[in-house]
Amino acid sequence: MQTVFHLIQSESENRKTALTIAENLTEDDSVDMDAIEVVAQADGIEPLTADGEGSDHVRSLLDDGVAFKACGNTLDMEDLDETDLVDGVETVPSGAGELTRLQDEGYSYIRP
Repeated sequence: MQTVFHLIQSESENRKTALTIAENLTEDDSVDMDAIEVVAQADGIEPLTADGEGSDHVRSLLDDGVAFKACGNTLDMEDLDETDLVDGVETVPSGAGELTRLQDEGYSYIRP
């Protein structure tokens, strides 16, 4: 199974909840996961920035094999560069495009 989490929330508690649910999925032995990805855009980009609130959680999840993708359009709008992101975060041209592509590939979509 494959799951993609959509991280778009502006409230830090909502972002924390989304990351915690992704973490819980990595620890759930009753589910055979092939891939877990998090696509962040708009206000959800904060934890993916190197010094952002939640960046330590992102680093931990990266170590656990969760893939993180940052929306390039959001980076442009926020005047951020790839170097501003946590090491290991991939940049995609558009968060919406990446979500659409992953769902087309059979990923389950979760937006906590």
